[in-house]
Amino acid sequence: MKFLRLDLLTLLISLFILSGCKNQDSIGLGVVSSNQISGSLIDTSTIVINTVAEDTVITNGLSRTPLSYFKDPVFGTTEADIALDLNLPGSTAYTLPTGTFTVDSAVLVMNYATNSFYGDSIASRYKANVYQLDERMFSGISYSNRKTWAVESTLLGTTKTAFRSATSDSVRIVNPVTGGPDTAVKVRPQLRIPISTSFIRSILYDAPASQLSSNLIFKNNVKGLYVKLDQNQAGPGGTFMFDLDTASVQVYYRNVNGTVIDTGILTLPSNLHAAFINHTKSATISNAINSTTNSKVIYLQGMGGLRNKISFPYLKNILKTVGGDVVVNRAELVVSIVPGSNIPFATLPKLAMYRYDLANQLELIQDAASSDPRYFTNNAASGFYIAKPVDKTGNPLPGQYHFLITAYIQDLMRGITKDYGTYIGSVIPTTAITVAPTAQVDGRTIAIGADSSSPYHIKLNLYYTKVVK
Repeated sequence: MKFLRLDLLTLLISLFILSGCKNQDSIGLGVVSSNQISGSLIDTSTIVINTVAEDTVITNGLSRTPLSYFKDPVFGTTEADIALDLNLPGSTAYTLPTGTFTVDSAVLVMNYATNSFYGDSIASRYKANVYQLDERMFSGISYSNRKTWAVESTLLGTTKTAFRSATSDSVRIVNPVTGGPDTAVKVRPQLRIPISTSFIRSILYDAPASQLSSNLIFKNNVKGLYVKLDQNQAGPGGTFMFDLDTASVQVYYRNVNGTVIDTGILTLPSNLHAAFINHTKSATISNAINSTTNSKVIYLQGMGGLRNKISFPYLKNILKTVGGDVVVNRAELVVSIVPGSNIPFATLPKLAMYRYDLANQLELIQDAASSDPRYFTNNAASGFYIAKPVDKTGNPLPGQYHFLITAYIQDLMRGITKDYGTYIGSVIPTTAITVAPTAQVDGRTIAIGADSSSPYHIKLNLYYTKVVK
């Protein structure tokens, strides 16, 4: 009986405490079905977007280095040249062999990278020219795409015939074999540019002994090579990407020492490489960059060309529109291309959204930063081009890019994050989350910006929970 009275007393005390809680804030939000409203909002008024020039990009030491001359009818002309250093065999002192040495031929060999061409593969024919650098390249120094190189005017080599964009085709060459007949071998896809044999003789066999006694002296005197595409080519042109880690000049020689005749290949390796990239903008692009109004059409371009600056200045007004406190469950930015703009030149394969901090340093948005507890593990898929999206009823839509930016939008709405500059730009198309602008991807995208007359204008899709206190 005593325990029954104690239980009744405890129950009465609990009822008095609960009846005194008039404001849920005193014990938390207490989100239940009676005080939450789930909804969605397609918002465009908060988006301001404009085309701007890309920052400088570093071009030395890349796994994909561009060689380009591309006349895009919308964007203008892109030129990319390659600077290469040149070293003695083995990058060390070299001793000339005894006997009579004859240079039969020499060729600059540059291997194509994978997926290495962008541009016109039908009408255009290409011709590559090689010159001598008039300044040295140095290790430990970063070279940007805007670095202009001092170059000698004498042509050292050129492709014998105009070549096409067959960058996936293997090449058959003839290799000399010591003590045996020459052998035909198949090698990986590569560009082979004949080099003047007189130039090779001047830097090796007719050079003073001091030049061959040290690789450093050789580099100081010879400096390197400079490769560019001929600008008198047929067609609009394009961009080639090269894997230059094994680039070299291969010297095919014949050596007569008494009665012994030997043939072989001497390799002058290139250990350093960089690219000069220049974008001559069309009137359309210049006008877009100079525009001070919200852009109806936006332009993005790889190889350090163009990016978009985006901001959401009126996000806090959404709280007023919804009429209460809001928890953002999902925020997705959708960018659609201008229909037909991906023909004949393909759109960029991947874009990324990134921001700057107070110190003007690049950083990931919250959703892509693994250090943020709201990091979304599937964000690696964000920004990839979707070629054939459909709407809810299965109707086709223009190609799209989707960006998951839930945490970033939530912080902007609550004033936790200050926008020091947020951008969308071209990045390397891998599942790795990266935001650094790059010279390793060519391509361009023409997309619909803040054009309210288009059903495909840029959209911020918000999925939220409204909490009523």
